[in-house]
Amino acid sequence: MADALLLHPADTVEIVTATDHGQGIGQGHKRARRMMEAGDPVIKFGQIIGTATQTVSLGEHVHVHNCSFSDHDRSYPVGIDYAHAEAAMPSPRARSFLGYRRGAGPAGTRNYIALCATVNCSATVIRQAAQELQAEAALAPYPNVDGICALAHGTGCGMSASGHSAEILERVLWGHASHPNVGAAVFVGLGCEVMQLARMKARFGENFAGRFHGLTIQETGGTRASIDRIKAHIKEILPQVNALRRQHCPVSDLRVGLQCGGSDGLSGITANPALGIASDLIVAEGGGVILSETPEIYGAEALLLRRSQPDVAERLIACLNWWEDYAAQGGGSMDNNPSPGNKEGGITTILEKSLGAVAKAGSTPLRAFYPYGEAVISPGLSFMDTPGYDPVSATGQIAGGAQLIVFTTGRGSAFGSKPAPTLKLATSDRLLMQMPDDMDLGCGDIISTGVSLQDKGEEIFEMVLAVASGQSTKSELLGLGDNEFVPWQTGAVM
Repeated sequence: MADALLLHPADTVEIVTATDHGQGIGQGHKRARRMMEAGDPVIKFGQIIGTATQTVSLGEHVHVHNCSFSDHDRSYPVGIDYAHAEAAMPSPRARSFLGYRRGAGPAGTRNYIALCATVNCSATVIRQAAQELQAEAALAPYPNVDGICALAHGTGCGMSASGHSAEILERVLWGHASHPNVGAAVFVGLGCEVMQLARMKARFGENFAGRFHGLTIQETGGTRASIDRIKAHIKEILPQVNALRRQHCPVSDLRVGLQCGGSDGLSGITANPALGIASDLIVAEGGGVILSETPEIYGAEALLLRRSQPDVAERLIACLNWWEDYAAQGGGSMDNNPSPGNKEGGITTILEKSLGAVAKAGSTPLRAFYPYGEAVISPGLSFMDTPGYDPVSATGQIAGGAQLIVFTTGRGSAFGSKPAPTLKLATSDRLLMQMPDDMDLGCGDIISTGVSLQDKGEEIFEMVLAVASGQSTKSELLGLGDNEFVPWQTGAVM
């Protein structure tokens, strides 16, 4: 039999770490440790991940053909581990990073100029302005400016002017324009849309002057005139944005978004728990980490609720109930996730995927719950309600102030983000070799050479500080990030 890993003494499956060609069981997939009858629980990580749908023999492949989603225990022991999690936090080390300090707020890890479309109608204008400035090498004399990010999207009109969807878009646009990684921002509207520029000014008026500028295409004289006006404004402010210099800033300034995408059967064994250790190290320094992707904690929420305060637990439980209703309204269920790629990589049910995904959050107390895109001001571990779809989820985290995203992947991802860079972790040696230009760090050596989770977590922590200090990520070098700005649309399109 091929090499395999037992994760918990109670598990009824073990994880194949090198492909079992004789049985046709791929790396990261599950193999039965004992015989199971139909209806028996399938246990991994010491937790139920599903139910056997037929007799399963010892050594047999356990996957979608003989294991299905089942309901999970909802008798939540809220706060039972809170004091232990508080006491077990790592000691701080007084570490720092080289960031951009802007006034009294948290320091930035990048120095961008943001062009923010208030509506899809102004998307081409901001993209064209950014492309022309790049073609003209307008930023070449300004080495302290990381670039121009054109934040275009597909909404802003044909929607209600109030309610959940409008509030989300408003928060996302302002969160990106006022982001610590943004030195100046230009809002560009058409002029007649629902998400009016005047509305943004009315809400954020006292903070609108200085770093922010706005125009509408209709008032400026059309498409070409607006492109030229944007370009002229950017050329005028470039020296001012470039004048800022990096300086030593405490890790307590950092808010790091935690993401996983294209997960596989090794995600919950290598990259995710190693990132969890790095998360604990960030929290120990007074920084913050943001766990999101609400559908991808479903079934594993008890692991978070055990170390949360009652008020935070209440909000998280209500949020999960909302998601069950939301999925049902669309004719789906929470087990519509995992994706086909997740299943090919060895993940069978959402319960299994969630147990691995929650590992990114480490072991510190859950301090706060935030709606999508709301500013994350709390230190420590926070949860932000977002979809599991990576671009939408990361957009919300960045709107909330995340200056950096750490993204684990097992199948491979071509994801990047702006104005906050994305650092990508590969779960296996295979993926690191297969997509070397996309992966910043491999975690497969946890299995292949026995690197400890603690050592890998330390390595991730050091890389987070290096990227926060200006080291380019692979996604930045590839130019990714402009098309991954995707605000969450929840309301009716009218």
